[in-house]
Amino acid sequence: MGNVAVRASRAVVAVILVGTLFVQTAMVWALVTEPAEGALPLTPLRVITIVGMVSGQVALLCVWRLLAMVRRGTVFSSAAFRYVDVLIGAIVGAALVWFAVTALNAPGQRDDPGVTLIMGGIGLAILGVALIVLVLRMLLVQAVARDVAAAQLQAELDDVI
Repeated sequence: MGNVAVRASRAVVAVILVGTLFVQTAMVWALVTEPAEGALPLTPLRVITIVGMVSGQVALLCVWRLLAMVRRGTVFSSAAFRYVDVLIGAIVGAALVWFAVTALNAPGQRDDPGVTLIMGGIGLAILGVALIVLVLRMLLVQAVARDVAAAQLQAELDDVI
């Protein structure tokens, strides 16, 4: 991945992270202010939204760390696994949050159950992204194993020469 692509990716991640932090802070502030000041009622949907943003922020931070490893050329190491594992967990968490939103929204959609089905499909698509990242993790495992094997072969070759 080129230096420009890494910088552009990091810029996008930073903008999204700052944006979600701003919205999340505003939501929490609106929920905890005094009722006389016009506080919003604490509803399950608002709590789920905040939790969902935390899940997204965790995923963004993992992507940020992986991009830093790409920039340094250390992404093909066992240290990358923890970030990929947390990323998979954050995506699964986001899918669970989406299913909770779907369940909260379902009673209001009795006249049009297709909306609930579409929302369920979106949740399955989010889980599909987690599966794709899991496959990419397996590819990373293979790449790290080949890198270690290549280093061992190089060391043996250096001993022979």
